[in-house]
Amino acid sequence: MLKTIPTEKVTLGMHIHALNGAWIDHPFWKTKFVLDDIADLNKLKASLVKEVVIDTSKGSDVQPEQPVEIIQETVPEAPTITAQPTVKRVSAGEERTKAKKILQDSKKAITSMFNDARLGKAVNAEAANSLVSEITSSVSRNQNALISLVRLKTKDDYTYMHSVAVCAFMIALAKELGLSETETKQAGMAGLLHDIGKAGISLDVLNKPGALTDEEFDLVKKHPEQGHAMLIQAEILDEVVLDVCLHHHEKINGAGYPHKLTGDNISLFAKMGAVCDVYDAVTSNRPYKAGWEPGISLQRMAQWEGHFEPNIFKAFVRSIGIYPIGSMVKLKSGRLAVVIDQNEKSLLTPMVKVFFSTKSKMRIPAEVIDLSKSNANDSIASHEDPAAWGIDNTQDIWN
Repeated sequence: MLKTIPTEKVTLGMHIHALNGAWIDHPFWKTKFVLDDIADLNKLKASLVKEVVIDTSKGSDVQPEQPVEIIQETVPEAPTITAQPTVKRVSAGEERTKAKKILQDSKKAITSMFNDARLGKAVNAEAANSLVSEITSSVSRNQNALISLVRLKTKDDYTYMHSVAVCAFMIALAKELGLSETETKQAGMAGLLHDIGKAGISLDVLNKPGALTDEEFDLVKKHPEQGHAMLIQAEILDEVVLDVCLHHHEKINGAGYPHKLTGDNISLFAKMGAVCDVYDAVTSNRPYKAGWEPGISLQRMAQWEGHFEPNIFKAFVRSIGIYPIGSMVKLKSGRLAVVIDQNEKSLLTPMVKVFFSTKSKMRIPAEVIDLSKSNANDSIASHEDPAAWGIDNTQDIWN
């Protein structure tokens, strides 16, 4: 029997059938599960979800006179993984200088890895580990700074910097999903090396300015299996890294490649890799097309039924923001603005820089507005495509 109850009355042992309310407020990537972890119970009660649907035929029912307070989580015994020191969060602006240096170093290291792979040399696992550590530190301080900067890659260095971008996205997504430190590191390494198989494909094909022929596309589609073989040759045998390399182009409806896997046959990490890989691809300038605006990209991806695991996609949106840094938005005042930083407390009220009046159709003096402040007197009305307003790019505004 399905029953809708207030979140405050949820207890351990209940079978969660659905979470009511806005999908972006849901704290879990999974659905339809027995709530048997006290940490998950606390997470649910601390979320913005006000009501849940339980299935009493598969789990506990509401008990009379049950307490409504959040159950305190017991302190676990000595963990098997040494806890890392808490990293202080800084603004995107503060982190940007460090992030630029990390990207410069990353580009050199990734380019070297791909060149070595083209020559048949093994991937340098130690160098890859060092990169993942640096990127993880930056994402921990402010995940939006490095992620927004890596979007500025050129069409010529896309193949290399795409690996860095997916690494950062995977780390941010892993944190959003509440994965362990070990799993987060695995996710980052998987993102960094997911496309290593492209080292075996001619740059003329990878950077072709026009549409690929059927033969060229078939060649490109071999890169997951080629990359998988390269990683094994380099003795990089982590199951997560190998799996994401091989299966990041699978789709939950079975239309992906190389194995046409469906739904639960695709691992959590491969599903994560699919979202991160596609988002960076569609928002980047490529030899054959200009990148889409970040916010519009999310809207379009949300409509691709059967492509992504819905709850993982939702978590990805939460990790980068409904309005990612670099997004152009229209405010209710009629002004255009670019998102320059996120607000930790609300995805709907980022910090923006206004620069254009849709009423006068001309640029106005730039002004930074924190939409989370009560004196902002404005809010976001819609995502906007810069091209629709005759604006070539907005990088000079937020970068």
